[in-house]
Amino acid sequence: MTEPALISVDDLFKPPTKAGASISPDGTRVAYLAPWRDRLNIWVQSLEGDDTPQRVTADDTRSILHFSWTDDPRWLLYLQDTGGDENWHVLRVDLDHPDSEAVDLTPFPGVMSAYEPLPDKPGKALVYSNKRGPQSMDAYELDIASGELTMLAENPGDVIAWLASRRGDLFATKLNARGDLEVLQWDERTDSLRSIARYDGTDYTMGMYPMVVTPDGSGIWMGSNEGTDRTRLVRLDVADGKQYGVDSHPVFDIDTRAQVWAGLPEPLIQSRATGELLGVRYLGERQVIHALNAEFADVLSGLEKLSDGDIGALSSDVKGRKWVVSFTHDRDPNATYFYDHDTGESRLLFRPYPHLDPEQLAPLLPVTIPSRDGLDLHSYLMLPLGWEGQAPLPLVLVVHGGPWARDGWMYAPALQLLANRGYAVLQVNFRGSSGYGKAFQKAAIGEFAGKMHDDLIDGVEWAIARGYADRDRVAIFGGSYGGYATLVGVTFTPDVFAAAIDYVGISSLENFMRTLPEVARPHLANNWHRFVGNPDDPEQRADMLARSPITKVDEIRTPLLVIQGANDVRVVQAESDNLVEALRARGVEVEYMIKDDEGHGFVNHENTIDMWNAVDRFLGEHLGGRR
Repeated sequence: MTEPALISVDDLFKPPTKAGASISPDGTRVAYLAPWRDRLNIWVQSLEGDDTPQRVTADDTRSILHFSWTDDPRWLLYLQDTGGDENWHVLRVDLDHPDSEAVDLTPFPGVMSAYEPLPDKPGKALVYSNKRGPQSMDAYELDIASGELTMLAENPGDVIAWLASRRGDLFATKLNARGDLEVLQWDERTDSLRSIARYDGTDYTMGMYPMVVTPDGSGIWMGSNEGTDRTRLVRLDVADGKQYGVDSHPVFDIDTRAQVWAGLPEPLIQSRATGELLGVRYLGERQVIHALNAEFADVLSGLEKLSDGDIGALSSDVKGRKWVVSFTHDRDPNATYFYDHDTGESRLLFRPYPHLDPEQLAPLLPVTIPSRDGLDLHSYLMLPLGWEGQAPLPLVLVVHGGPWARDGWMYAPALQLLANRGYAVLQVNFRGSSGYGKAFQKAAIGEFAGKMHDDLIDGVEWAIARGYADRDRVAIFGGSYGGYATLVGVTFTPDVFAAAIDYVGISSLENFMRTLPEVARPHLANNWHRFVGNPDDPEQRADMLARSPITKVDEIRTPLLVIQGANDVRVVQAESDNLVEALRARGVEVEYMIKDDEGHGFVNHENTIDMWNAVDRFLGEHLGGRR
């Protein structure tokens, strides 16, 4: 086996040189993220690249991850929180005065805000904010230039989200105690809501996504699995409350990963000028895009020739002729191109990680693993470069969060680090993962620390049986739900794993549910309560405690690394503290890394480097990988 050169943690996890590019409405400039003082900030440059890039934000505390152009190319809007607390603020950048400080348009402490453009109302945007109370998300119209906020709709108390058309037609969604979803229309004349449709929460499981109001406000494009196993695209008619089919794939669900993982492209592709629906993204092993009109089909054909990856972030000028596109790829991540559909001209704008050689990175291979009770577990396997079936490898089982999410074909520096160190890496889309149909998701009901975990163990056994993995050198590693799965692994099946890493993971299902932020509580009915139980019900509480690793710490004998952000509002610090304290009280050695300026997942560069150096060392000590 010819081993590739070792790639340092710094090289794999350093910030991208450029990322997240988006073209301006007039097609003359591109905005993107790039480092300044080790934090990603927004920069702007002529699309021709004949001027000096201009940095237009100056945040040296925390990287900016979410920004967008407005209809007026003078203004950019972006979101920022404090230390990972997820209390997002909406800030404005003035490109006519790029050296001026960004203006916080929602300067409300401890308040969560979000925005969406109103392209048919020049100079305006819609802002959602819960400044009246954690569960009172109201809708405001923002005058971008002045910063003035005008309330459009006050939450009557049970609205969980607002939707708007390009011209400002307002709609809302509600969840009742059973988890049923209701879609309503806001009547500005009476300041009241009119019900359009209601859906049984036991049928549609995790909700209907995406939800996008049609440009004329007469309908809502929705992902729906009503009456079918697969999620297809329908149009909910506002007048009659009925669903009408728009598009579907015979095998794949709509790609819903953006619902869970911030930064991934939305599943609906729309015209920047009119909001017309141009395409829909579906996801199997790889992405498939259905073009919904001939003109976009022609554009799509041109874009797909630029890379052998999957089309990722996509933006165009208002004419729909000039495009900036990045590509999802397992070894050449987010290479970003300019494409002019009128001339056919295309050119590479940048590769975010030019110091990495794609030939020195390992491919990510789709595999299908049978579960012990007959389900197909669509999974991904990464093997070290140069391994051609020699002695079995140490294996790291990497478990995704959610759990109503999924792994996909994409670049992940964590996987590349592990493969570079000589580990086989396996990602199993266990039952409950999204994207594989309604029945597969519902198969997880009541199966936390049960069949969901069996699926992971079946994946390990599959890798061992095929000669990929050494039974005595298997580690489990996951974040959020994946951290819970890690702890289940070392409490329910401790003999399987030689090492374990719990990253912002749940140790007590009861405490996790009771400490979720108030804004998340209305969603409990049709996810955590349905799949796991309600801690207010004594019988269900007893069952969830039996499925909680905190009640089984006496079983832990596997070397364990625990990683936590102090400002995590989803999985609070107590979830890790209580576990670590219980282990140390027994005299069990456990490594604990906590960062005071992070939340549910590390963002700051120095913390990310610390974490992955610790992971690298820890696995090297316990699995024997390359150091």
